[in-house]
Amino acid sequence: MPAYAAVDLGATSGRVARGTLEGGRLDIEVVHRFAHRPQPLPGGELVWDYDGIRAGVVAGLHLCRRPGPLRSVGVDGWGVDYGLVDATGALLGPVHSYRSARTDGVMEQVIARLGRQQVYELTGIQFLPFNTAYQLLAEAGSAAYARADRMLMLPDLLNAELAGSRTNDVTNASTTQLLDVATRCWSDELVGRLGLRRDLLPDLHEPGLTLGRLHSGWRDAAGTAVVAVASHDTASAVAAIPFRAGRSAAYVSSGTWSLVGVELGHPVRTPAALAGNVTNELGVAGTVRVLKNVTGLWLLEECRRTWAASGMEIDVAELVREAARVPVGSAVVDPDDPRFASPGDMPGRIRSACRDSGQAVPQTPPEVARVVVDSLALAYRRALRTVLDVAGIEVEAVHVVGGGAANDLLNALTASACGLTVLAGPVEATVIGNLLVQAIAAGQLADLEAGRSLVARTFPPVSFQPDRSTDWAALERRLPVPGVDRGE
Repeated sequence: MPAYAAVDLGATSGRVARGTLEGGRLDIEVVHRFAHRPQPLPGGELVWDYDGIRAGVVAGLHLCRRPGPLRSVGVDGWGVDYGLVDATGALLGPVHSYRSARTDGVMEQVIARLGRQQVYELTGIQFLPFNTAYQLLAEAGSAAYARADRMLMLPDLLNAELAGSRTNDVTNASTTQLLDVATRCWSDELVGRLGLRRDLLPDLHEPGLTLGRLHSGWRDAAGTAVVAVASHDTASAVAAIPFRAGRSAAYVSSGTWSLVGVELGHPVRTPAALAGNVTNELGVAGTVRVLKNVTGLWLLEECRRTWAASGMEIDVAELVREAARVPVGSAVVDPDDPRFASPGDMPGRIRSACRDSGQAVPQTPPEVARVVVDSLALAYRRALRTVLDVAGIEVEAVHVVGGGAANDLLNALTASACGLTVLAGPVEATVIGNLLVQAIAAGQLADLEAGRSLVARTFPPVSFQPDRSTDWAALERRLPVPGVDRGE
């Protein structure tokens, strides 16, 4: 049976999966995984190893093709980062990482000139210093910017190489802070006021469009359709959440970043949403993801990298089991503290933050991991409260999807901190959402609702009930009140 290939790019690794729909089930096999990291340049800039990413994608697609023919290919990835291409489609210069220092101070200059309210009313997007708008402003004086014919967000940069397409998916474009979230079109007004080149911004497409076909260089796979999925990985993940009809629920898409939000049919751009730095990002089938970003398992990933560099190879599952034996709430930190934003000695930074706030200082890896998971649960509690207040709704449960859905300790803590049932899974939500859009485009699924019903049958979630023995309000009082100077 023809299968679908899903390329999913995360900010620390990529994977390529093969999926088939048969007998009312979705079967998935991850055929290739590859790691990647941003490369430092002089002056604090970071760039992606795009050649390595591309090689990983190519290797994965060849492996995906081995068991049999592919019906289509779809690519998703993280938001905000892009490549500039010339009129022939050739990449001009490196693909910069959102963690690069090149945008330092740019957001503040824009806010001082235009004001928060005007930018937010036009876009509905949260203020983050690495948004694409600020990256483009930082690059505006470069030779690549002057020569460029188009800006393509990372997944569509790969789609251009696979199928020769030159358009951009709206879900990823909505992370740029250059899109009008209500019209699902570029905000010509804001682009003009920022002084950016409007001709760089490509035509936009919605998920489900066939962008082209693999070129002749793919030998036996040539002619395979390349389908536009929800190319922002969170949009793909949310598409796979098995929301139940008639039950109001929130979600946490838990990975390197954690996205805490709700799915609505309209954006929320009220003064309260602006004050809460709540973002409106576009989803599948005309939906809007009203959410807040929280620094996620990046903290634990960086801790493990630091420990490995010192000779300690630590298994995540065992680390979490040992962390569960450490008392809850010994210390908590704000995951969005700027000191945690860049690669480096994360255990040392966490210890420093605990010391600065007068809390117990974790020493061992399990103690540090306990601080991380407690702090993430507390951050989810704070973010969810803000989102629900802004949206004016109540929910009965929180779906946790992505890699964090496999962390039972964090799931239990999230249920406890939020005071709500947590429904964990599927872990491979981003890949699943990618595959669902391809299946809808191929006519194997009627619509998104049918896809979500399929997910609920194939990957039933695991339930965690709230434990009310921890005083999360007291833990929250240990942290500083979010301030305007932090973009919140």
